Amino acid sequence: MDPAKTAVVLVEYQNDFTTEGGVLHGAVKTVMDQTDMLTHTKALVSAARSAGATIIHSPIQFAAGYYEITRHPYGILKGVVDSNAFVKGSWGAEIVGDLTPADGEIVLEGKRGLDAFASTNLDFILRSKGIETVVLAGFLTNCCVESTMRSAYERGYEVITLTDCVAGTSPEEHANAITYDYPMFSKPMSSTDFETALSGAVAGADASRGY
Repeated sequence: MDPAKTAVVLVEYQNDFTTEGGVLHGAVKTVMDQTDMLTHTKALVSAARSAGATIIHSPIQFAAGYYEITRHPYGILKGVVDSNAFVKGSWGAEIVGDLTPADGEIVLEGKRGLDAFASTNLDFILRSKGIETVVLAGFLTNCCVESTMRSAYERGYEVITLTDCVAGTSPEEHANAITYDYPMFSKPMSSTDFETALSGAVAGADASRGY
């Protein structure tokens, strides 16, 4: 693993999901508590920043009224519209304070659906920066994270999904995705295992330079 060719993509770490008072927080709180995902993600991001990996934030946002999508949404997007979630400029759409983007980190624009590649320039950014490994964390385990994971796999990236940095709307859906779907399209691992691999890569690089 080469940190210079690695990007950590943080999917929808926004107040509406992450924080008490967020309109969808109640739906994910049980699994968030089960995985302690925010604590693990903060440690992950700190390690990735120190190693020199690219950090990419992938929030989802809509103009008030949701005019960017169909007037008759169904499925997961109907839930977003019905709960008035992720409205641009609102507190709920803001990235949670503990993961505020640092200077030089990338915040994707244009995510309106599940797959972070579909309506953004994520693929262009990754290829222009020479990224080979995409590391995924965020919401929902079996929805936006999984959709992005599948697309990254199809595009030829090495994909790592961090099992303790994701959360879904039920323990059953969360466990099912990690057990059956993630191994088909990624290399699932814990954040601590990834951090160990990352620090090992940095130590190896330093040793080769004689540091």
